[in-house]
Amino acid sequence: MRADEMATLGEIPFKRYYGTIDATPLFVMLAGAYYKRTADRAFVESIWPNVERALEWIDRYGDSDGDGFVEYNCKAKHGLIHQGWKDSHDAIFHMDGASAAGPIALCEVQGYVYAAKIVASELAKVRGDAARSRELSKQADALRRRFEKAFWCDDLSTYALALDGNKQPCQVRTSNAGHCLFAGIATEEHARRVATTLTDETSFSGWGIRTVASTEARYNPMSYHNGSVWPHDNALIAAGFARYGLKESATMVLAGLLDASIFCDLHRLPELFCGFPRRPGESPTLYPVACAPQAWASGAVFLLLEACLGLRVLAPEQKLVFSKPLLPAFLPQVRIRELKVGEARVDLLLTRHDEGDVGVNVLRRHGALDVVVLK
Repeated sequence: MRADEMATLGEIPFKRYYGTIDATPLFVMLAGAYYKRTADRAFVESIWPNVERALEWIDRYGDSDGDGFVEYNCKAKHGLIHQGWKDSHDAIFHMDGASAAGPIALCEVQGYVYAAKIVASELAKVRGDAARSRELSKQADALRRRFEKAFWCDDLSTYALALDGNKQPCQVRTSNAGHCLFAGIATEEHARRVATTLTDETSFSGWGIRTVASTEARYNPMSYHNGSVWPHDNALIAAGFARYGLKESATMVLAGLLDASIFCDLHRLPELFCGFPRRPGESPTLYPVACAPQAWASGAVFLLLEACLGLRVLAPEQKLVFSKPLLPAFLPQVRIRELKVGEARVDLLLTRHDEGDVGVNVLRRHGALDVVVLK
């Protein structure tokens, strides 16, 4: 929703606009994340009808042609052609550079839908609805099998950017595939191959992972979505790496972005910066009109750290878990204050030792909470 002059006068359609394909599954994912962080069952009960309506929208309206994938098509006269997070008019294309015609099924959106159904299954179990929980789990498993068959590109060692309106895959190396790791829809083998693809020199600029690899037809390091580096995009990918145990790849992303922040005003990560290769003695090339600060770029810092530390907050179990924590060599200590887990709070000191091991010390604890370190 926008209340600026252009929206009020109808020059742009965003006064109240529904051209987003991923907000609905992300809402369900957020509901699950909120419960894990707070153990607030009463609130989950209060929004459960909204969760169910979101799931209904995914199946009934998101999958408009009944092929088992959620897709979008522009319907508004002045609406967005592309309705994922990469919403530029030229963001979705085929190997030869030709634009993909809709309806478009983005790879990361299928991952979000998978994660939404897993989360909803868990919430249904919390509510005592075992039958609904099993049903949603089966739907997620079926989607994962369909997704692997339709989206995996063995020659590229990555997932297709999207399926076009003719169900043809857009066989392009992009950062979108990393979101599939974040969502958990990727198989273990394919996750490792995607990580290798995203951290090679064609995708990783030295400062971060490009939106589009330098080998691709529409690659342009100064393009908004076709070759630039977005911190939030990188954070989600790093969280995906960590989910599959690829911590070294996650710390590589953290190190690149922290190095980039040195050259930014007040060390604030901007919305995006250009995807030129990193050169000794030179800073990253800033994108002239990038928002700085920007909310999801600011949030990226915390998700990157969470990924490298293997940090999981499990409020219903009154537990804080560090799974194989790892810190880059230049970051010897991290202090976390007032970390809230349900009703409990804790202060922590994390120290990197010479051999790479990370020690976790509890400095202060208020309330019932177990701190668990898995090595």
